[in-house]
Amino acid sequence: MSTATLDPIVSEFETAEQEAEHTAWIRAELARRRDDPRPPVPHDEIVRRMEERMARWPRHKDV
Repeated sequence: MSTATLDPIVSEFETAEQEAEHTAWIRAELARRRDDPRPPVPHDEIVRRMEERMARWPRHKDV
């Protein structure tokens, strides 16, 4: 395994090993979500749920 530092202009990772680990993780995560048997939740429903949650958050007087 190489621990050579990658150029930050070319890659957001410090090493090729970090990039490979991230790529493996993201592929596994996408496969898990793709294979999820539950029906997808529409965007409008997600927004509605988040607005409900945020309405319950305490409000700061200085904001």
